[in-house]
Amino acid sequence: MAIPRFPPYFATSDHRERCLEQLRSKSAPLEKYIYLNGLKERDPNLFYDLLLQNMKEIIPLLYTPTVGEACVNYSHIWRRPEGLYVSIEDKGRIRDVLSTWPNTIDSRIAVVTDGSRILGLGDLGANGLPISIGKLDLYIAGAGIKPSSTVPICLDLGTNTQRYLDDPLYIGIRRRRPDPEEMDEFMDEFIEAMKDVFPSLMVQFEDFSTDNAFKYLDRYRYKYRVFNDDIQGTGSVILSGFINAANLSSAASGKPLADHRILFFGAGSAGIGVAKQLLSFFTMQGLSPEEARARIWTVDSKGLITADRKGLQEHKKFFARTDYEGPALTNLVDIINYVKPTALLGLSTLKNAFSEMVVKVMAAINERPIIFPLSNPVHLSEVDYQDAIEWTNGKVIFASGSPYFSVTYKDVTYEPGQGNNMYIFPGLGLGAILSKARHVSDAMVEQASIALASSLTDEEKAAQLVYPRLNRIRDISARVASAVIRQAQKEGLDANNYLRTLPDDVLLSLIHDKMWRPHEAAPRL
Repeated sequence: MAIPRFPPYFATSDHRERCLEQLRSKSAPLEKYIYLNGLKERDPNLFYDLLLQNMKEIIPLLYTPTVGEACVNYSHIWRRPEGLYVSIEDKGRIRDVLSTWPNTIDSRIAVVTDGSRILGLGDLGANGLPISIGKLDLYIAGAGIKPSSTVPICLDLGTNTQRYLDDPLYIGIRRRRPDPEEMDEFMDEFIEAMKDVFPSLMVQFEDFSTDNAFKYLDRYRYKYRVFNDDIQGTGSVILSGFINAANLSSAASGKPLADHRILFFGAGSAGIGVAKQLLSFFTMQGLSPEEARARIWTVDSKGLITADRKGLQEHKKFFARTDYEGPALTNLVDIINYVKPTALLGLSTLKNAFSEMVVKVMAAINERPIIFPLSNPVHLSEVDYQDAIEWTNGKVIFASGSPYFSVTYKDVTYEPGQGNNMYIFPGLGLGAILSKARHVSDAMVEQASIALASSLTDEEKAAQLVYPRLNRIRDISARVASAVIRQAQKEGLDANNYLRTLPDDVLLSLIHDKMWRPHEAAPRL
């Protein structure tokens, strides 16, 4: 019998295939994003089912690189309420605004942005909400977080981007951003209200401006369950890829792992956050913290960062060199010739910053140079994969921030790595939620990275990959979550004593059982 109002033979056809065909019929990535957004509203189970079965195709549409375009145009493509806006005008009643969200008791994870530094696109103001939505879709797909337990939030604090203030369709408040004192007062009230309204929530900060990203992570991380993906998540996933890349490079050169030298091109919140996380790589090799810091150099728009530079930003001082006394080094090739790095990591958002000369110099001084252009989206990547392969004659060990296709060069097919934060934050969040961790420690983040690095299959190792393939994301997230739980227990940060009684294999099985799946009854987190 036909379902009322449905075509008579609808039930005998494959509606998933129909939806995939509709998606693929659209040529522009933004149109595909809009289509998927509508599908999620109409049939969430079908949307997530398609996502889980077609991750490699759909994730770049829901998150980087397409989410950047969605944010830039969000005031013009907005169709319906999708998340929670908390405005600077709500100061004094933020708790009331948060309380309008349904299902506050069962909410488990919020992604919060203020839109001030969206990817490499700058201050997008209230247009930043798709970043929070996209990140939570990856939590759902990657770690099985129940959709109804997620809370996407955009803090509408104004924008300093004039074209949005002048846009008649702009959906945000029309004012400049607040001064630091007003911002601090707002954030303190917001975090306290979040704790009251959402008692079981973990908060992930996303795409705050560099100074505020560090400030608010440091301000709240030991008081509440907060995490900054730009600083901690990016650092963790790059540490994992670097562990595997360094092993490949050292195997080719015969040099000890402790002898690696890392040059960072880009010293914003992500760059310094990654650099601090990579200190762990050297301390794992037996170096002291001071010796580890000496293995890392940082470069910004003014050149090699040295301690004697006037007006140096606070967050850049940690890695500022005290052992260089010559004239300022501003040319990247000159800096490489001076430092002689084994690894060059880009977090600058400067397209083609790693020129042919830069890449060839790296290949000349290293048997297998490690080159990670990590800026998002792809049109801001420091070097394209095809060029990196050709300019190093296939020797490069490569991982990027955005996805690239495989490259065939001289009859050999090379598969790129992608330092996608999705490898880390879903499992890290799941582990923190299940363990009921009081806060997210540095050691929990480090153990997440080590778990990811050790998750390569034999086939992936044989292919000399630095990251596992994304189609195994739920298995990877379960391993990451398990490592995070055990570290929380080791530090006494957990409140779920039951998990302490479980052997490792049983804990891993329980984590899988807790993952939400479309068309199944939702597990309780």
